[in-house]
Order: sequence, then C-alpha cells, then structure tokens
Amino acid sequence: MNFTITGSLGNISKPLAEILIAAGHQVTIISSNEAKKKAIEELGAIAAIGSVEDVAFLTKAFSGKDAIYTMVPPNFGASDIRGFISDTGKKYAEAIKAAGVKHVVNLSSIGAHLDGGTGPIAGLHDVEQTYSKLEDVAIKNLRPAYFYINFLGNVDMVKHAGILGSNYGADTPLVLVHPNDIAAVAAEELQQAFTGKSVRYIASDESTAGNVASALGAAIDKPELPWVEFTDEDALQGMMQAGLPEPMAKSYVEMGDAMRTRKLYEHYFNNKPSSLGKTKLEDFAKEFAQVYHA
Repeated sequence: MNFTITGSLGNISKPLAEILIAAGHQVTIISSNEAKKKAIEELGAIAAIGSVEDVAFLTKAFSGKDAIYTMVPPNFGASDIRGFISDTGKKYAEAIKAAGVKHVVNLSSIGAHLDGGTGPIAGLHDVEQTYSKLEDVAIKNLRPAYFYINFLGNVDMVKHAGILGSNYGADTPLVLVHPNDIAAVAAEELQQAFTGKSVRYIASDESTAGNVASALGAAIDKPELPWVEFTDEDALQGMMQAGLPEPMAKSYVEMGDAMRTRKLYEHYFNNKPSSLGKTKLEDFAKEFAQVYHA
C-alpha cells in the first residue's frame, strides 16, 4: 500500500513510518524541515518537504495514496492556538478533497468531544468537525490520552524544586499513553479497511497524578517525590518563566483545568478501548529516569 503521513520524524510519526516500511509499504513523510530529508530517506521513506499551510503542496503529497495520516504540528509561536489548529485542519480537508483521498487516520485527542474549555484540544475538536463534513471519505479519529512524555518537560522542576505538579490535584485521574502505542494503533488502522466517520480511544495505563509522582520518584531514587497542586496563576507564571509563550501557557492552564474538573475524561470512561497499550506507568518511569540522569 501507499501512504502519506504528516508529522515529520516526530514522536508518533517516526515509529509509525518504521512499522509501515517494515511491513513492505511505500511511505511518504511530510516535513517542513529540509534538514530532515536525509534522515527520512534513510528510513526508507520518500521525503515531501513543504508547509502544512500550503494546500497545493499537501494535495500533491496526498494524491494517489491508499490512505493518509494527519496530525497538526505544534506551533508554540501562534497567537491563537485554537485558530491555528483549526485552520490547519481546514487546509488538510481541502487537500484531502482535491487529492481524492478516501481513507484518513487523524490524530485527535482525548477530550475532543468538547467544544472548548480544553486548551489546544479545542482546536482538534474543530478538526474533527471539519473532517466530518467530507463526503465519501472514511475518517478514523484517534483520541489518545495524556502523553507520558509530557512529564519529561518537568525534569527541571523535579531537579530544582523537588516536586512534581500542575494545576490539578494528586487525586486527579490521569489516562496516560505512550507515543509508541499510538503509532501501533495508527499503523493498524491505516492497513485495514474502515468506513464512515468513527473514533478510537488509545490509552496505555490509567492512574492518578499522585501515583505518577510516586512512580517517577521511585525510578529516580526519590520515593517521597510529592505531587503539588498549583493555582492557575502559579501554573501560568511557572510555564512562562520556563520560556513558554503566554498564549500557549494559557492554553495549557485551561487544559489542566479540564483535567481538574474531570470533564476531559468523561467521554473516554464511557467509551473505553477494549484493551490498553503495552507501555505501563512503570515502563515509562524507566524512560523518565534515563532523561533525568542524562
């Protein structure tokens, strides 16, 4: 089969490409970075270098494919986070229609059933809505849980403050997922026939924020590592001091609020996947420890 995947050599797209190539498929990888061309080709893929905001480029990259995988790349410099994500989805949809694509596996998110109050996830809600209007195109919206690797961004917090935390409490339920488990599901969906418009949740483990702190702390010989709940303002200021632009920091605070109020996970718990991914919290804790000690 012949696929195009977006996301360059990112945390999901690279392992996804590796799975598909190992299975004997032809894979084109879209990247905006010319410097990634060599690495893409070394994987055995075709590099398509261009912008996801260029519909003509996307149309060419999507044409003649059995299926495509779409994800909206992060744009930390965007002044309107939801607007950027939503607009990128519209450009994808325009190219999908122009290229005559019939099967799309789309990376959405847990919480995308909600129209707002979820930070950047609200933009993915918009993408799902845009795709729902595509006629004669089968869409599989993947809704992965909270990425384990987001906690890698807290290594400095653990090292310098001796805590782990966010603007939600230790007893907050967390549904967690590893990018490799997302890639495995995406590869499975791309290689099989599906029809209509549907959603598939992806999770690797279910825990709480406090248990995450305990597991990561144990892995780095800090078994008493506490989870600390911040106020929204303290969380905002902390992210901005760490270098995150204000619009993105505010967006993440809003997402944290959706986790604190439990609304982010409501639909997931009523529509749980029949099985969870391979990577459990204890497995990721070893990965966290490697980064922490590096």
